[in-house]
Amino acid sequence: MGAGGRADVTRGRFGTTPAGQRVDVFTLTNGHGLGLRALTYGGTIVSLSAPDRKGDVADVVLGHDSLEDYVSDTSYFGAIVGRFANRIAGARFTVDGKTYRLTANDGANHLHGGRTGFDRVIWQAAPFSDDHSTGLALSYTSPEGEEGYPGNLEAQARYSLTDRNELVVDFLATTDQATPVNLTQHSCFNLTGGGGDILGHLLRINADRMTPVNEKLIPTGELAPVAGGPFDFRTLTPIGHRIGADDEQLHRGRGYDHNFVLNREGAGLAQAAQVVEPTSGRTLDVYTAEPGLQLYTGNFIDGRVPGRAGRLYGPRSGVCLETQHFPDSPNQPSFPSTILRPGEEYRSRTIFAFGVT
Repeated sequence: MGAGGRADVTRGRFGTTPAGQRVDVFTLTNGHGLGLRALTYGGTIVSLSAPDRKGDVADVVLGHDSLEDYVSDTSYFGAIVGRFANRIAGARFTVDGKTYRLTANDGANHLHGGRTGFDRVIWQAAPFSDDHSTGLALSYTSPEGEEGYPGNLEAQARYSLTDRNELVVDFLATTDQATPVNLTQHSCFNLTGGGGDILGHLLRINADRMTPVNEKLIPTGELAPVAGGPFDFRTLTPIGHRIGADDEQLHRGRGYDHNFVLNREGAGLAQAAQVVEPTSGRTLDVYTAEPGLQLYTGNFIDGRVPGRAGRLYGPRSGVCLETQHFPDSPNQPSFPSTILRPGEEYRSRTIFAFGVT
């Protein structure tokens, strides 16, 4: 299928949750070969289609065919992750002298918002369009005490497909009590469009440092230089080039599952990463105002995860480039703060720009 057409948004039914909630799917196209399907369940991006160097369009993210597979899987494919993306040590944090206990769903730690995080709730959704983009606006109210968090959080997300073949992801949140907020989009990319692993993808990350983790994948608080080691992606490097190196950090993550400290010169958008898939020619450039990027190479996908069209996903079948604040920030005073207070607005923008080479 080649690129071309007109920008459009359609809505259909995708399924019903075990609790009886209807789940809809929105299909967005930008008229230049970029297409996106997203669910009201978790704000999940089910598919994202992009053209290769020949103009042929194929899906470049991992996903499932059925709602039942999304409900039963724990891979977070394409989901909005919150209230706090990544890990919080000991499933607890203290703010303004009060300690809050969160749901422990990763051993003794809290991961990606808990057992019923933003990836497992129904978001209200409405399409929108303007002169240069077509998109989907999502909203969800997280009540006080959900997964242990303080305050009522009003969260919004927007997916926009631009006429420059960009997927723009915007998050906004407000609260009535001080609470940590750290939202991200958890799509796992495979730019081949035809399956296989991502070890041959070329990756560049604009980061001189990363945050090492302990055996439970909690940051130690150190900001370690990447120069010369297996975490050095400052120039385009195959993801698989050093993923099997005899390195303690790689052993702990079973590969890459680490936060990179992005090089920044100001508060605005900056390029965080670039991916090039040599066979298809597809490229992906990531821009964000977030301070960190979690590189995850699908190490915990066990080979039994059902993907679309009967395909089974195995380890390293996709790569996540999660723009966010650092893991465990509420317990790490030296990390950029993730505490949102009443009267403030949490805002985050990430651009995934697709192209060819």
